[in-house]
Amino acid sequence: MSEKGMPKWFETIRTRHKAYIEAVEELGKVTRKEGPLDEKSAHLIQLGAATALRSEGAVHSHVRRALQSGASPDEIRHAIILVTSTIGFPTVSAALSWAEDVITSQDR
Repeated sequence: MSEKGMPKWFETIRTRHKAYIEAVEELGKVTRKEGPLDEKSAHLIQLGAATALRSEGAVHSHVRRALQSGASPDEIRHAIILVTSTIGFPTVSAALSWAEDVITSQDR
């Protein structure tokens, strides 16, 4: 992790492609504002999608963001296990372990 709490690779991309990352971040802000869902719900939904994609980095990111938005560790775990019947236990199990990486680091 970098000093800012972001993965080092993300910080490398941000340094090399500043305008691109700004555009991606702006897209995220705009899409969350487009509907009635609160920020916590939006991050939990995005966490489910990140789980389905088997994206460890995105799971870490959305767990961090969900926690910052007021989600509890139990809500995060529930958001992940909800997709079991859609994507299968092995993928959910992996995502739960990635989520715990962030949850346990927040507890320290």
